[in-house]
Amino acid sequence: MSQASIELQLQTIPNNPGVYQFYDKEGKILYVGKAKNLKKRVSSYFHKEHDSGKTRVLVKKIVEIRHIVVPTETDALLLENNMIKKYQPRYNVMLKDDKTYPWICIKNERFPRVFSTRKLVRDGSEYFGPYTNVRTVRALLELIKDLYPLRTCSYDLSKEKIDAGRYKVCLEYHIGNCLGPCEGLQSTESYDQQIKAIREIVKGNFKESLQLFKKQMKDFAEALKFEEAQKIKEKLEVLENYQAKSTIVHPRITNVDVFTVVSDEAYGYVNFLQLSYGAIIRSHTIEMKKKLDETDRELLELAIIELRQRFHSQSKEIYVPFEITMEEGIKVTIPKVGDKRKLLDLSERNAKFYRQERFKQAKITDPDRHVNRLMAQMKKDLRLSEEPRHIECFDNSNIQGTNPVAACVVFKNGKPSKKDYRHFNIKTVEGPDDFASMEEVVYRRYRRLLDENQSLPQLIIIDGGKGQLSSALKSLDALGLRGQIAIIGIAKRLEEIYYPGDSIPMYLDKKSETLKVIQYLRNEAHRFGITFHRQKRSKAAIDSELENIPGVGEKTAVELLKEFKSVKRIKQASIEKLIEVVGVSKAQKIYEAFH
Repeated sequence: MSQASIELQLQTIPNNPGVYQFYDKEGKILYVGKAKNLKKRVSSYFHKEHDSGKTRVLVKKIVEIRHIVVPTETDALLLENNMIKKYQPRYNVMLKDDKTYPWICIKNERFPRVFSTRKLVRDGSEYFGPYTNVRTVRALLELIKDLYPLRTCSYDLSKEKIDAGRYKVCLEYHIGNCLGPCEGLQSTESYDQQIKAIREIVKGNFKESLQLFKKQMKDFAEALKFEEAQKIKEKLEVLENYQAKSTIVHPRITNVDVFTVVSDEAYGYVNFLQLSYGAIIRSHTIEMKKKLDETDRELLELAIIELRQRFHSQSKEIYVPFEITMEEGIKVTIPKVGDKRKLLDLSERNAKFYRQERFKQAKITDPDRHVNRLMAQMKKDLRLSEEPRHIECFDNSNIQGTNPVAACVVFKNGKPSKKDYRHFNIKTVEGPDDFASMEEVVYRRYRRLLDENQSLPQLIIIDGGKGQLSSALKSLDALGLRGQIAIIGIAKRLEEIYYPGDSIPMYLDKKSETLKVIQYLRNEAHRFGITFHRQKRSKAAIDSELENIPGVGEKTAVELLKEFKSVKRIKQASIEKLIEVVGVSKAQKIYEAFH
């Protein structure tokens, strides 16, 4: 289709809420999106310049626009989610989580069994979950087994078959794990009472079971049945111990879903905490691959619908970090202080931990993905025009103005390239002048790279504030490199980053990976420079100590150090040993100087 036909399609799109779909020339769906106003949203793709290269590519491929009008924005949100799941368009966010999770099933049968399963059979059975952690399922089933004797056999326990004496009790009955409903030794009323209590425990409500057991224990104790009372007491302890392990937040915060999002250039991570009866009963994080630089709000809205559907959440209230669009009937709360805010912080911490785990895994399994993501993040954080694949950092070292030296460390793809590190002896500057020293080493470094036709870095980092940065800029100007290489200065406190011509520093998040790489560079430059400075200083000290002795020149000092390895050993050497190395006359002078 021609551009004119796209314009024609845009003119006929209504101003209502709805969902739009973009198709390519082969009729393949490229993207599904929702909008409060379809006409405005869809037109914005074609009538404005996009920062993202991916969005520009998407727009070039669009030849057909289709739309579905819905009554409200929340309906659009639900429909968008369903269509993304159904068609999985290339340019939509990708939810990376296709595992099957375990459920706890209460079977639809007379004397129901309770067990874990990964398959949902629509036969009227009750399913609780899904649980993201198998250990939680095992712990719950273990707890249920300790509290309530239930059958584990798969017999059809119909009244007719039990009355006909078709079954005999098994070992489970004899060891006390089952009360023998198969022989009619337990009534359906008694069994159903247990199932009712189990249903509440699985939901996270321990209150009723605790009250019932306490009453039973009291009744047995009053009737002087102390053995039975002791058994009930043990069950109470099991239940209270399990309840203590649950993260109890606040008894008044019940049946609430908590959602937070953290994201970087390529991925978003959304954590979901589910609360029931004041306890956290579920925590789950999903990874979402960005396709068109989606905002945190877009990622969160999509993830909330997906997670609530997946985990069958019936909660009527959700806590989120910022305003979002939600379906009607759901109360959206943005906590600022107190227990509710702490819940939001806990959720965010879970999302960040999950993100760190994924980074560590990516470093091992797919190092390229980690490097690409880090470079894209640094480009965005430092407002660079290209990814800083090659970074160089400069640091001056002089103590009380002696032996001034400078160091240049080189990082490639976010890692040290030690073979490219360089030391500089300051040649043109007299005394401790950091600014002039920085100007000299930056000039010498890039004059050489230009002369040898070597590749230049994408980013230069100057360890120092505005003064050092200005000095380095003078050298780049002199070489005609201003504007070709990005350059920033870091103040000593590390958080302040200065840009040329900008007197107000930029502050990076202290936990950001970009700042961590910059800190690593600065520390490496400092370490490398200080090591060289110490070597130079110590050599100067040794040379002066030996050469101050009359009759001992540089050549004699070298011979002595070759033989004895240090000045300390020369001091301790006997006159005979010294004579062997430098002859009688010099040996006598050296021995007398040190003794």
